[in-house]
Amino acid sequence: MSVVIVGGNECMTRQYKDLCSEYKCKAKVYPKTTSSLKNIGTPDLLVLFTSTVSHKMIRRALNETRGQNVRIARCHTSSINALKSILEEHTAGLA
Repeated sequence: MSVVIVGGNECMTRQYKDLCSEYKCKAKVYPKTTSSLKNIGTPDLLVLFTSTVSHKMIRRALNETRGQNVRIARCHTSSINALKSILEEHTAGLA
């Protein structure tokens, strides 16, 4: 399963990727506004940490995945526990 995380804390990028690998997911993390959102691809899950990212970046990420079969999870907090609960919810049927 592939996961794209938009937002979050830049210093926690490695922890986000490590947690995703524990759930057997490949992760791409975009903690700050960049023009490289064009290479999101077709993830299975798009996680939006809304408190640490601009509205413009959220719209850009949603536009890149429009028309694809992508599950979207929005979360206000960008903690490891928040990501863990999102991954538990979305990978429950895969284990």
